[in-house]
Amino acid sequence: MDKQQAQKAAPDLVPVSDAPLVGNRWRSARERLIGAALFACAAVSILTTAGIVGVLIFEAIEFLRVVPLFEFLTGVQWTPLFSPPSFGVLPLVAGTTVISLIAMLIALPIGLLAAIYLSEYASTRIRRVLKPLLEILAGIPTVVYGYFALTFITPLLRQFLPQMEVFNALSAGIVMGIMIIPLVSSLSEDAMTAVPRSLREAAYGLGATKLEVTLRTVVPSALSGIAAAFILAISRAIGETMIVLIASGQSTIMQLNPLKAMETMTAFIARVSLGDNPQQSIEFKTIFAVGMLLFVMTFALNLISQRILARYRQVYQ
Repeated sequence: MDKQQAQKAAPDLVPVSDAPLVGNRWRSARERLIGAALFACAAVSILTTAGIVGVLIFEAIEFLRVVPLFEFLTGVQWTPLFSPPSFGVLPLVAGTTVISLIAMLIALPIGLLAAIYLSEYASTRIRRVLKPLLEILAGIPTVVYGYFALTFITPLLRQFLPQMEVFNALSAGIVMGIMIIPLVSSLSEDAMTAVPRSLREAAYGLGATKLEVTLRTVVPSALSGIAAAFILAISRAIGETMIVLIASGQSTIMQLNPLKAMETMTAFIARVSLGDNPQQSIEFKTIFAVGMLLFVMTFALNLISQRILARYRQVYQ
């Protein structure tokens, strides 16, 4: 059959090159529109972060035009609301550090041990019950934790430590550590669960016990995720507000005694932002300077976390 006979036999057939392209054009335009919408959603968080950082930097610069940076970072007296004012931020940094360390001493070992039990020792039925119960702690409002520390933990501790003040850093740190336990345990347990089963079987094949497999194979293999959980927990402790605002007091005296009242950077920001200070006054601008310092500290912790993740991922890839 030649070409003319084929065209007579199928006169209704249209060459592919002559097919309409309207559907393809509409599909391409729709894909571009969806891509633009997704990019806008992703840009919201970036623009919000940039706006927050921009406001902090601008207001912090306005504050540092009045107060020298060296005095702000090295001074040991923090009385911006009194006369004469002093702008040494070290008392707030000390209070934040002491309370965060107490919280980490509670949260990190307990959270890691709980993660080891859930990942390596607990049965499937027990894990389904215990893990949701443990994560319930993360859903309790922090203001409840604050009053729990003030009305229960502090009176309990004062029976053994009568010299402890009503508002103190120890109670706030203990309760903050209890609050952070689900964060550490959940992230660490996820990291250990992600370790390949073949590594465990190989260790068992070499005659290792369950404890040896856990401590010498699973935990080192999941070290990047565990370290990230620890850094995230530290950042969470440094940024906590309500517990320290209620339970730790408002003392700005430079000290490291956890039995005494202390004030953290977040508690100071919350207290001053609700006060009667004019918004353009140097007293009000102190919250932006303290907030900028807090942002730098948490940002440094995040950088450390990323370096740890990158390092140990290369080792245990």
